[in-house]
Amino acid sequence: MARLNEKVALITGGASGIGLSVAQLMAKEGAKVVIADFNVEGAKEAAEEIRTQGGDAVGVFVDAGNGDSIKEAVDFTVQQYGKITTMFNNVGLTNLKKDLDVVNVDLEEWDKLMNVNLKSVLLGARFAIPHMMEAGGGSIINTASMAGFAGDAVRVAYGASKAGVVNLTRYIATQYGKHSIRCNAVAPGLILTPAAKNNMPQDVLDMFAKYNALPYHGEPEDIGHTVVFLASDESKFITGQTIQVEGGHYIANPTVPDFEQFMKMAQV
Repeated sequence: MARLNEKVALITGGASGIGLSVAQLMAKEGAKVVIADFNVEGAKEAAEEIRTQGGDAVGVFVDAGNGDSIKEAVDFTVQQYGKITTMFNNVGLTNLKKDLDVVNVDLEEWDKLMNVNLKSVLLGARFAIPHMMEAGGGSIINTASMAGFAGDAVRVAYGASKAGVVNLTRYIATQYGKHSIRCNAVAPGLILTPAAKNNMPQDVLDMFAKYNALPYHGEPEDIGHTVVFLASDESKFITGQTIQVEGGHYIANPTVPDFEQFMKMAQV
């Protein structure tokens, strides 16, 4: 369909999971894609696969915890393709062993997650915006999380960092909209990335499924298609928004599944 013809996209965290899905879908839609990842070999392999399918992609290294590395990835994109029109800030970390409740969270882990999950988004936008202004505009898309909208028993640093992404998205949209630069975010719920499949016990997956409005979990492509839409001109009048892609997990009174079970038992 070539919805992204003439677009040049930098995707951080693009070697696997959601980032990889976005890279593949953007390339299919005609975008030139730079896949940046700490796993540089994975990024290069992903780019090679895209090229074998007729797309235009390259893989590069990025350390999202290092501002100079982020700038180098942005500069490389402009040198490689002459411009940057789409910035997908997608890197995120979580650590269930150290990112606990408010009293017990490891403070070094707090600082690490704020740096990688939030500051990297700021810096990705900071370095891309001047080039987008030269190109006449662009679209910045950030990966937030449903953890930024609801409290949880653990992961206080992760949730706070993702809430920061949601509001930083609004600030970028407000401050640079007059330059035809849009900024939106996508907030995934539980997505069956390879990491989720490999690390989440079936009991946990079933627990999430119980509270989803839909009868299935999300796939990386569900986020990928949303990001492609936000990168395309189809969304040219949308900015400052965070689209929640979470299967209806958070839309209902949380007692609904238990109440339905109660009613079934009452009829027995």
